[in-house]
Amino acid sequence: MNIAKHMESIFLAAAVIAGATSLASAADADATRLAMSAPVTQIVVHHAKMPVVVVAAKRLSAAEKAAL
Repeated sequence: MNIAKHMESIFLAAAVIAGATSLASAADADATRLAMSAPVTQIVVHHAKMPVVVVAAKRLSAAEKAAL
C-alpha cells in the first residue's frame, strides 16, 4: 500500500475521529463544569496605581552589538 497515495484519505479520517472525540469530551466537560462550579467573588480596587517600569540606558552601537 502506497501511503503517499492515500495521505488525503488518512488525513480526513484522522480529522473526523478527532472532531468526534472533541465533541464527545466537550459534552462531558460542560456537565462536569456546571456541577463543580462555585460562586465567584471579585474584588476591584479603584485606587490602585499601575506599576510602571522605566528603563534608562543608552542604546548599543553597531560595533558593540557585533562584539556580543
